[in-house]
Amino acid sequence: MHMKWTVLSDNRAKDPTFETEHGLSILLETERHRILLDTGASDVFIRNAKRMGVDLGTVDYVFISHGHSDHAGGLRYFMEVNKRAKVIVSPNAVNGKFYSMRNAPHGITTVWPEGIGERFIFVDHTCEVADGIHAMAHIPKNHPTPKGNRHLFVKDEEGNYIPDDFRHEQALYTDGLLFTGCAHSGLENILSACPWPVATVVGGFHLLDANESRNELAGLAQRLTDNYPQTVFHTSHCTGDIAYAIMKKAMADQLHAFRCGSVCEIGEAKGATLVE
Repeated sequence: MHMKWTVLSDNRAKDPTFETEHGLSILLETERHRILLDTGASDVFIRNAKRMGVDLGTVDYVFISHGHSDHAGGLRYFMEVNKRAKVIVSPNAVNGKFYSMRNAPHGITTVWPEGIGERFIFVDHTCEVADGIHAMAHIPKNHPTPKGNRHLFVKDEEGNYIPDDFRHEQALYTDGLLFTGCAHSGLENILSACPWPVATVVGGFHLLDANESRNELAGLAQRLTDNYPQTVFHTSHCTGDIAYAIMKKAMADQLHAFRCGSVCEIGEAKGATLVE
């Protein structure tokens, strides 16, 4: 099975010709579909796509991993350039009010497109959304979750701040690839909840620097190599530089960093080739 994924929005760039932002958007092309994995925080992903000659008008599906504005904020701009793609999202993401207390309290709720209707596929349980595209919802928390989650809250119906339980977060699986979004539910939890064989993991791991200890990160890296020895991991966005360096030391060629402009091709004959 051949597939290709291209990073359109990220915190980091492979060179200065690409714009960056605190956000994530990746175009995944398989033999069956063209899927936009999140839309970043703004229209940066659209401008970077133009730089790379990527036609977003041919996208079939948009997958929104969760309700935070750095992953869904660009959706309203996308829907202006693509009039047909279906949007896969949790109803809890669209209906939620999200806040971060890191540094100073601020809202991170997405401004959703007007007229949400027939183009939206609302998913509230793990299922096959389309031919070979699986959305994983309500991921059990049997393993540790990222410590950075302690800064993230939602407002309840009475207007009180309560810790976010990430019921609005989903992962996507297709053809051996698992997209984690920000992995607020915990990378190990997402992997253990996935009933299909995972060759490639792509996304942020929400391992912010100065949260997990060096020992905790090294332990996570070792468990990933022990429990998923055939899986290759690709990360950036909300994975800190120090956290990545610690995990890379333990995981070696099982862990890679991506950037705006990165392209990875995966084929049965040649494995994965990452152009960083």
